[in-house]
Amino acid sequence: MTNLTNWDAAAKEKASKGFKIHLLAFVLVTPAIWLVWYLTDTSYPWPLWSTPAWGVGLLFHYLGVYVFSKRVS
Repeated sequence: MTNLTNWDAAAKEKASKGFKIHLLAFVLVTPAIWLVWYLTDTSYPWPLWSTPAWGVGLLFHYLGVYVFSKRVS
């Protein structure tokens, strides 16, 4: 039976790469969302809903890849 808490090196690298892609997408798309808001109707700051929500998702992705994956059985 295999132990699911120990990752091999390839899985760790793949998870790290996935997080970096997620972070890059966040860094590139978030300013674009705010620019669209600024260039259109600025009466209601609707990006205030998506930006923190995506940031929380990014935080959990980080925790899953770099913090909780280091469990030793």
